[in-house]
Amino acid sequence: MTARVTTGRAGLFVTLEGGEGAGKSTLARRLAADLEARGHAVKLTREPGGSAGADAIRALLVRGDADRWSPLAETLLFAAARTDHLERTIRPALAAGRVVICDRYLDSTFAYQVAGHGLAQATFDAVAAATAPERPDLTLVLDLPPEAGLSRSRGGAVGEDRFERLDAAFHARVRTAFLDIAAREPARCRVLDATHPAEAIAAAALAHVTERLS
Repeated sequence: MTARVTTGRAGLFVTLEGGEGAGKSTLARRLAADLEARGHAVKLTREPGGSAGADAIRALLVRGDADRWSPLAETLLFAAARTDHLERTIRPALAAGRVVICDRYLDSTFAYQVAGHGLAQATFDAVAAATAPERPDLTLVLDLPPEAGLSRSRGGAVGEDRFERLDAAFHARVRTAFLDIAAREPARCRVLDATHPAEAIAAAALAHVTERLS
């Protein structure tokens, strides 16, 4: 994974990753509330989105036909959204000393566009280098069998099910990619079993973040 390691920032950057319906959004809200209750300043955000420009691009990515974009076009749209998100939301929050909790980030682009759609690794690396993304301090990977996640995903309820409608083989590749990333980067990543009760997952996530804060 190509990413810039940023030094000197005051905050903590936490990303949540995983397949469709793994519970990332629910965990992000719970984790933010738990940290705020302990006196931490938190910025909760998501990708694609998290800023006005990135939210506008989000609609292009999560709606419409599953084959609406080529892997390269899709990756460039994600990169454009991430650039605005970094400049307007993530970096200012980190500079202000906040704990930034981001629902999806660069690992999702790798898992979905490279492992899932077959984008060349070199192309991904070049795009990542050009956008110079911040490196997360901690990444929590919520692991769940794709069929279980798809059965409980709510993207269709809000018209954001473009990725959910891709075939089972695609989602299997995405899951494997997330686990491979976690195995390659054990200092950054922790895998959480998303089949466990929400309370147990939240407690484990809070423990991991608290460890990094200390």
